Amino acid sequence: MGEHPLRCDSCAVRHRAVCGALTRPEIERLSAIAHYKTLPPGQIILRDNEEPGYFANIVTGVVKLTKSLGDGRQQIVGLQFASDFLGRPFRAFSPYHAEAVTDVQLCTFEKVQFERLAKEYHDFEHRLFEHTLDELDAAQEWMLLLGRKSAEEKVASFLLMVARRMQSIGCKVLGNAPMRFELPLARAEIADFLGLTIETVSRQFTRLKVDKIIHLEGSRTIAVIDPLRLQAISERADG
Repeated sequence: MGEHPLRCDSCAVRHRAVCGALTRPEIERLSAIAHYKTLPPGQIILRDNEEPGYFANIVTGVVKLTKSLGDGRQQIVGLQFASDFLGRPFRAFSPYHAEAVTDVQLCTFEKVQFERLAKEYHDFEHRLFEHTLDELDAAQEWMLLLGRKSAEEKVASFLLMVARRMQSIGCKVLGNAPMRFELPLARAEIADFLGLTIETVSRQFTRLKVDKIIHLEGSRTIAVIDPLRLQAISERADG
């Protein structure tokens, strides 16, 4: 795991991350406590119910969030991508377990120093609060939609979510151009995330392939041939 100081003015995600609320002088102070870390897949970033030593912006890569169950199993509860913030300032313990699922680059901030700056800069503290509320809203909406959707709709929604985040498309209606991206999760993890079996997920991928909506390139690479049809499938339950 590499670590070195990082200047915020060279950060590719600064304007989309929580630190985008800071003025130039404030950014300079944040830069003084920022360090850059490179993590391999499988590296643990945060452990649930343990005190974190730092918080972080994700610069590149994908992180999965899990919660520990009473029997020792882990349930995937979310994915975080570039510009997302890891950690809960002003809380004693991490509410989730965070693990790199791809090569991940983080901009990290030591906990005590970061919380001191957040208290001092009210716009920054407000941005952190907004981020937490946005994350909560997204989680609640995802849970609601998964409860209403069929297996086909769940898989389509998952593929669109990953495509939009990994390609920075946002929430706009997609056009007809093909999208190609690497799935950050294995089939078993996708099944866990969507509340499906591995066999059901595989059948839905095959169905989308036969219908010429997606093309599978190996086990992880997806080419979305018809984004509009994929979006239409994902929205059936919304009507």
